[in-house]
Amino acid sequence: MVRDDGELRPASWDEALDRAGAGFRDVIDRHGPGAVGMFSCSKSTNEMNFAAQKFARTVLGTNNIDSCNRT
Repeated sequence: MVRDDGELRPASWDEALDRAGAGFRDVIDRHGPGAVGMFSCSKSTNEMNFAAQKFARTVLGTNNIDSCNRT
């Protein structure tokens, strides 16, 4: 679902991902990569947590990533 003029409507995966990417890009362009972050779950596999931190660091350009692995 995506919001147009305050109303939710169904969207394709491509449109939804394009909008999410545009939202991230807008925040990063206006406030820098330190304005975004990622939180990963300890119940995820090590591989999934690795992919999350790789995405945060290489795509978003931020080191702001955390997980609840230490609990």
